[in-house]
Amino acid sequence: MPRFPAPTRPLPFAELVLLLAALMSMMAFAIDSILPALPRIATEFIPQDPSRAQLVITAFVLGTGLGQLFIGPFSDSFGRRRALMLGVGLFIAGALGARAADSLETLLAFRVLQGTGAAASRIVSQAVMRDLFSGRAQARVGSIVFSFFVIVPAVAPLAGQQIIGFVGWRGLFASYGWLGALVLAWFLMRQPETLDPENRRAFRLGRVLVAMREVLATPVALRYLLVASLGFGQLMAYISSAQQVYVEALGAGDRFVYYFAGVALISGLSGFLNARMVMRLGMRPLASAAFSSQVLIAGVLAALWLSGAIGALPQGWQLAIFIAWSVTFFFMNGLTFGNITALAMEPLGHIAGTASAVIGALSSILAVAIAAPVGLAFDGTPGPLLAGVVICSALALWLIRGDRDRVRG
Repeated sequence: MPRFPAPTRPLPFAELVLLLAALMSMMAFAIDSILPALPRIATEFIPQDPSRAQLVITAFVLGTGLGQLFIGPFSDSFGRRRALMLGVGLFIAGALGARAADSLETLLAFRVLQGTGAAASRIVSQAVMRDLFSGRAQARVGSIVFSFFVIVPAVAPLAGQQIIGFVGWRGLFASYGWLGALVLAWFLMRQPETLDPENRRAFRLGRVLVAMREVLATPVALRYLLVASLGFGQLMAYISSAQQVYVEALGAGDRFVYYFAGVALISGLSGFLNARMVMRLGMRPLASAAFSSQVLIAGVLAALWLSGAIGALPQGWQLAIFIAWSVTFFFMNGLTFGNITALAMEPLGHIAGTASAVIGALSSILAVAIAAPVGLAFDGTPGPLLAGVVICSALALWLIRGDRDRVRG
């Protein structure tokens, strides 16, 4: 890779926002764009058990969890530019290795590597925001970046479908490599190093282990870490199962990517709604209401689907019901993720950076343990997914209501 001398002039605000959004989007694009490829991967490697192709998604998420544990401390020691170079290097290596995979097991191994590298894009984007802004200014920048980022999960499956149509599913992994290289080159050519030398800390993974012990030993942090894991786990179960549910169970065919895009775009409004409501209602009441709604809505639909009542309806009606529920489900996630993370971090302000990485890593790893069995339970109907959402939401609600501090959140 050619050397790019670090620029010294700050980026214009608009370009900085676009660059940070591009960094954050790498992870989402690598997850959602692969959904249309799952049937082809299954046909090539595991035609006898196509549900296992979903592991391509959960393997990537597992990698992002592992990556957060060491790329965060690396970034605080060696700077944001070097951390991104390391991460994108791993991301590209994983993508190229996956492109050449000759078995599902090899593909999964390289997806873990790719996810490990992708963690740097999220960590560096957040770190740059913290370095350059604080307080309300940081919140404003974060909101603007999110408004661009929310578009990616909507358009990624459609983009993936188009790429696969031209160059096949292996070509999709080549596109990940090009994406990583282009974003890295943009960052290195235009973005100055934002970590001041006096703020650099020695690279010690032991600090991560100390923070991990403190997170697990702090009842409030542990409680909301588990809630975050349940919320993220059910979201990953949905994403992993989406292609099979829409196409195989509900007959959406190639229209699947458009339905997925519509659901994601509509539900993206929940993040903006949460920003307005949380100041008036509080984090915990909002999260509690969101999980309660899914216990009720998903519970009723799961019972009707598993009993065969909805299955007796025309397929078009079944699809419409599932899409309507999906909007409520994604909307619920927009009302929970930021709030639950903030509640988990509340008693850990003295180790905020490292604790954030630990909570992100552990919740990702636990989410994989939740999502994988739910996705593999696919039986030709949305029933197992809905049942998994009910169980996760009920457990999350129980944990939230078990917090006896009525002032918190």
